[in-house]
Amino acid sequence: MLKETQRSPFVKVSLGIAGGLLGGLVGSLAAVLLTQLIKQILDVASGQATIWLLLLPLVGVALAVLVLFGLGKGQSIQTLVPREATFPGRWGSLFSWYSFPHDIARADLTGDVVNASGAEEKFPWKLAPLRALAILSTVGLGATMGTESPAAHIGVATGVWLGTINPSLRPLVRPMGIGGGAAAVSALMGIPLVGSFFMFELSQRRQVPITLERVMAMLAGGLVGWGINAAFNLNLIRLVVPKVPPANLWDTVGATLFIGAIAGAITALTGEAIYWARGLRTKPVLRLLMGGIAMLLLAMVIGGIASPTVAFGPGGAAILWSETVTTTPYQLLAVALLRAASTTAAVVAGGCGGVFVPFLAIGDLSGRVFATAFGISADLAGAAGAAAGIAGGYRLPLTAVAMILGVGGPETAQITCLATVIVAALAGLVTARLANQLSSSLRLPSR
Repeated sequence: MLKETQRSPFVKVSLGIAGGLLGGLVGSLAAVLLTQLIKQILDVASGQATIWLLLLPLVGVALAVLVLFGLGKGQSIQTLVPREATFPGRWGSLFSWYSFPHDIARADLTGDVVNASGAEEKFPWKLAPLRALAILSTVGLGATMGTESPAAHIGVATGVWLGTINPSLRPLVRPMGIGGGAAAVSALMGIPLVGSFFMFELSQRRQVPITLERVMAMLAGGLVGWGINAAFNLNLIRLVVPKVPPANLWDTVGATLFIGAIAGAITALTGEAIYWARGLRTKPVLRLLMGGIAMLLLAMVIGGIASPTVAFGPGGAAILWSETVTTTPYQLLAVALLRAASTTAAVVAGGCGGVFVPFLAIGDLSGRVFATAFGISADLAGAAGAAAGIAGGYRLPLTAVAMILGVGGPETAQITCLATVIVAALAGLVTARLANQLSSSLRLPSR
């Protein structure tokens, strides 16, 4: 078999496309099935009485911790160097299905995708069933976490699984994993390039070289995911479409600067807090106790300011509340900050889910704070803020750009959103660096 460096461009493109299409098909279907099941559970749970809206997220996170640390074995330590766990003996293959290697943080789904970038064949796909159970309980029972990282994780795992167990598909295992992740995200969003850029930007955190095979797998996977979304007419993530363009240049500039800065800064701080929370080495029971109490208190405060449903779920209910209820800028900003704290608390407690959708909601609410001040429509402010949240907090500016272009709307409204992404990316970068510097200075030993 030819080494990867010895393959011709035609072979690389062919392998990338074939792997992306096949991995994208199985990966997106697996992710859609999981997401649909989450939505069904979430719909039932969201219709319960107020007391259950407060308690069910705690139950969901507790079940996730039980699955990951009760059924799951091993000791998790978050690092950036993937290793392979070995389990000698005749029962080794069975243990590998629920034994977490030392370098895998059990609830960190994005971390697995990032760590395996460039070596997708080493992705810990055998742990996907346990993680799926933890995702189902966390997100399905209403914790403030989302479905995009779960989708990408399940998509990559399914693609790598199929390529690994079938000897004839071994040459395609890497592009199948890439295509599976891209397709899963695109299937959720209904926009082909969102999944492609999502996988690309995550891989760049490990500075993985850009090759023809990887590019073709990302593009093919994104296309398959979009096709699955269109074929089944899926509506898995609600995106705000700007309908009214800004009236003048001042509105555009003002909205761009203020929405980009506030949404980028808030989500960047939330991202730093989440990264810190995932790196905690406190015992799972203690984490669950601390994070669970914080989740409950924050949900009660959000319920007092807005409504108990606003504190429940990934963020769709919060956006719907902002669209249908007369609110003040102070209420919107308070709910955005409180939901940011609630997502962080869910991570501290051990919840297993994503932050893409929560960042969309936080950014959307933050953007609407400035709608009246600059005389722009609430939907434009919300769409710009949502894109800013992804660019500033998740640090995925290209994914945010793909989302804006895919959602559509008046041309000047799209330009406003695109400019907001630039401001948010810069604001998020500056905020994260300041937060890191402050954290480092506080950790320095006193003389």
